[in-house]
Amino acid sequence: MTIIGDLKDQFRKGTNLLKLIYINAAVFIVMAVLQIISVLSNNPSISSSVVEFLAVPASSSNLLIRPWTILTYMFLHEGFFHLLFNMLWLYWFGRIFSDYFDQKKIVSVYILGGLSGALLYILSFNIFPAFSEVIHVSIALGASASVIAIVVATAAYVPDYSVHLFLIGRVKIKYIALGIFLLTSIFDFSVNTGGKIAHIGGAIFGYIYAIRYKQGKDTGKWVSNIIDGIATWFKPRKKMKVSYKKPMTDIEYNKMKTDHHEQINRILEKISKGGYDSLTKEEKEILFKESQK
Repeated sequence: MTIIGDLKDQFRKGTNLLKLIYINAAVFIVMAVLQIISVLSNNPSISSSVVEFLAVPASSSNLLIRPWTILTYMFLHEGFFHLLFNMLWLYWFGRIFSDYFDQKKIVSVYILGGLSGALLYILSFNIFPAFSEVIHVSIALGASASVIAIVVATAAYVPDYSVHLFLIGRVKIKYIALGIFLLTSIFDFSVNTGGKIAHIGGAIFGYIYAIRYKQGKDTGKWVSNIIDGIATWFKPRKKMKVSYKKPMTDIEYNKMKTDHHEQINRILEKISKGGYDSLTKEEKEILFKESQK
């Protein structure tokens, strides 16, 4: 099997958590290749135009031109470590999340967390005067809002779940999630302010999702239904096979009945001589079906 074929097979058989990681990694590799092409061709606009095409803009007018970016931005990363830390947090907390929620829900929370982050980012840049000079050039990208939504949702749902940290010991994930939130969303707020606002949006959704789920309400069910509907479009339809069977004549029917009776008589005769245990598996099945008529 080729490497590409092996990756396709792993993607098809993998969990939704792994599929999210694979998609993020695949997009990053494609962007890295485009960046190489840009450098070699001395045309930086190749990679920058793709980033602009996929990243979500702060400007509402630009968003109207590129509405798909509210989804695509959450799979786009600007650097290796940006991708690495997002995927590590997604994997670690995603595994715990998957122990308490099914695989469909992790995709729902990922998408809705990303959408919430994008919404808060866009609203903030259009409301607060601090962003008036950069609103038309500002863009957001990365899975951070989606990942923090899963982190917070997990911690809010099972706050006392503990994990072992190297050199520290066992720590409850509510404290780990709080630390992640403070480091990535609150501290040094003046740096990457737009990204931190998106993180806060994702965290808010994650918390609301967990609280509502404890109340028996699945906030992301509608997303799961949409994904299921889209998935059915790509499933290969079973081809209907039409066969025509020639009806039996009276002679053929009588012969079939006679052969069947003779077969039953042979089985009964075999039982009278050697007992029921002398029958083969096929003969026992024939006798059982006959007794059900």
